[in-house]
Amino acid sequence: MSKADVLFVNMCRNILDSGFSSEGQNVRARWEDGTPAHTIKQFGVVNRYDLSEEFPALTLRPTYIKNAVDEMLWIWQKKSNRVADLKSGIWDQWADRDGTIGKAYGYQMGIKYNFAQGEMDQTDNVIWQLKNTPYSRRIMTNMYNFSDLREMGLEPCAYSMTFNVTGDKLNAVLNQRSQDILTANNWNVVQYAVLVHMLAQVSGLKAGELVHVIADAHIYDRHADIVRELIERPQYPAPTFRLNPDIKDFYDFTTDDIIIENYVKNPQIKNIPVAL
Repeated sequence: MSKADVLFVNMCRNILDSGFSSEGQNVRARWEDGTPAHTIKQFGVVNRYDLSEEFPALTLRPTYIKNAVDEMLWIWQKKSNRVADLKSGIWDQWADRDGTIGKAYGYQMGIKYNFAQGEMDQTDNVIWQLKNTPYSRRIMTNMYNFSDLREMGLEPCAYSMTFNVTGDKLNAVLNQRSQDILTANNWNVVQYAVLVHMLAQVSGLKAGELVHVIADAHIYDRHADIVRELIERPQYPAPTFRLNPDIKDFYDFTTDDIIIENYVKNPQIKNIPVAL
C-alpha cells in the first residue's frame, strides 16, 4: 500500500478525532454563500516521505500530478506571477486586474540578491550551492517577504524550503504555515517531491527524504464528511515515478519529462466546496 495513503489517513483521523474546532471564533474564510468557513485543526503536523522508497502520491483519490508540477515550475522555474502562464485555472480567483497574483510566489523566487557567489535569485542560489557546496547548512529559500505582503494576492502557504545533503542524497524540509488538507495536501506533497527529484538529478545527487511541516493543518467543516468517506477507501501500491534522465539543466524540465506508471487509484471526488 502507498505509504502516503497511510500518513494521510492517520493525519486526518488525528485531526477529526482530537483536533481543535474554530466554532465560536471569528474566522476570515467564507463559503460561497457567505457562511463562515470553520475548521478543525491540529498544530505542528510533521510528515516524512522517503522518496528513495516510493513516490508519495495518494491512491485514495487521484492527484493530478502534472498539473501540480506545472504550478511548481511556474513558481520555481518560470518565476512567474501571471495566471495565464499556468495550464490550470487554480489561481484565477486571486488574480488582479493585470492578471497576476501580485508580488507572491514566483515573483519572490525571481528577486535577485547579492549572495556570496554573486547576484542571483533564490532558485539559482540553491542550484549553485547544491553543485558547489552541497554540504552547506545554509541552502534555503523563503517566499514570505514581509515588505511585500500587502501586494500579494495571497500570502504564501508553502513558503520555505531547507535543503540538506546527506552522503549522496538530497533531503528537504517544506514549511507550510497553513493547509486545507482535503484540497491541497497531496498536491503540495507531490509537487515538492518532484522538485527534490529534479534538483537532485541536475546536481548529481539522489532524492532522499521530504519532510513536510504544517503549522495549521485543518479540515473545513463542509469537508469533514468527505474526508471520513475518503479515508475508508481501499488503498493501493504507490505509482512508479521517473524523470527523463537526459535533462541536466533544471530550466529544461517540463511536465513531459515526468513519467508516472502503474497509478491505480480510487475515483475522484467532484464538486468539493472551496473556502475563500
